[in-house]
Amino acid sequence: MKINSSFFKVQMVLMVLLLVIGSGCKIKYSLSGASISPDVKSVFVDYFRNRSRVINPTLSQTFTEAMKDKFVNETGLTLNTDQGDLEFSGEITGYDVRPLSIQKSDTGRDFASMNRLTVTVKVIFVNNKNHDQDFNTTFSAYYDWDSNKTINQIESEAVQVIVQQLTEDIFNKSVANW
Repeated sequence: MKINSSFFKVQMVLMVLLLVIGSGCKIKYSLSGASISPDVKSVFVDYFRNRSRVINPTLSQTFTEAMKDKFVNETGLTLNTDQGDLEFSGEITGYDVRPLSIQKSDTGRDFASMNRLTVTVKVIFVNNKNHDQDFNTTFSAYYDWDSNKTINQIESEAVQVIVQQLTEDIFNKSVANW
């Protein structure tokens, strides 16, 4: 098999040129969709106190740890204990259970066939490398369940689902630029 040597040389030159050009770029990619500047190295997540009228005793810890895990695992940033290039603080402002889908029973009484747990979190985000990206925003997420179960029966699963949605929404707003 005969290989055209000039064609091969051109391909090699182009490949080397692409490698040289590509190595000089300063763009940070991630599989999470985050677009973080290369000079951002650390993140700080303050403890999110539960200031809602109804208190779930583990929610503050669960939410704060989920935020830390999300940003460390999906960005590779270093978690700091006091200040960071990216900083998150705030509080849990709502933990509400409400009836949904009101229906009439066979006896004519109204009842909720579904219930909804909604968690609301106020988040203050500071990007110490680019303050144009700072925000102070409220995020909410909810979980619906059939009313034949009590809040005590579904609360653990509901909180897990809600916290995942909240951390995803906060992540997307702060570093995925959605």
